[in-house]
Amino acid sequence: MKKIIFPLALAAMAMAVSTVSMDASARSLAQIKESGVLKVGSTGDYKPMSYLNKETGKYEGFDAEMAESLAKYLGVKLEYVPTKWKTLQQDTMDDKFDVGISGITVTDARKKVMTMSDGYLTFGKTILVTKGKEGQFKSLADVNKPEVRVMYNPGGTNEKFAKESTPKAQLTMHEHNAEIPGLVGEGKADVMITETMEARRYVRDNPKLAAPLVDKPFTENHFGVLMKQGYPKLEEAVNDWMKKVKADGTMDKWENHYIK
Repeated sequence: MKKIIFPLALAAMAMAVSTVSMDASARSLAQIKESGVLKVGSTGDYKPMSYLNKETGKYEGFDAEMAESLAKYLGVKLEYVPTKWKTLQQDTMDDKFDVGISGITVTDARKKVMTMSDGYLTFGKTILVTKGKEGQFKSLADVNKPEVRVMYNPGGTNEKFAKESTPKAQLTMHEHNAEIPGLVGEGKADVMITETMEARRYVRDNPKLAAPLVDKPFTENHFGVLMKQGYPKLEEAVNDWMKKVKADGTMDKWENHYIK
């Protein structure tokens, strides 16, 4: 009897483990619709794309509009899952959310290990500087100097760009991206590596900041919706929705409201 029960117990345990693994895996489009919820990963620290308003507890910005629109298009409710730039890739791979929508740049490195949707919005890397110092920075070469203090957030393309393009500067990593503009405005750093979208928004909101090169970005990039590989129907649905909001003027409306 013991010899019979033991293998059966093992089989039951294996089935239980298998069930847990299936429940934890990234979800297909059908599973998302069946659950009635779209889980969206967001860093919540990137104005004007996706920003968690600590007073209201709600996500705001261009990408917050996108997340709500995508969930509505799929016929499900929206649920946010907090993530960080330095853990974004791992969180995607670990199935913590269905899609990432948070001002995420489309890069070849990301596309090698994850799926990224068609691109939206054209932008580039630029700098935020302390007001009054804008005359010092007429090119990227002016940033790449030993006396210049450059601050960036960890884990994203800002860190990569800072290390590759301004290695001679005094590089400082600051954990929270949303705090860096304020620190630059206070003079605790001279320069923040950022994107044109973010630069325009912070200059508009903070009189202690300037963006002298915002109209001459160092790169040309696009944002995209991030997904785990292996879910072609979800990718197709996201791209179909993207085409719709571009064609009907919805994306232009968001851009005019949050960026221009």
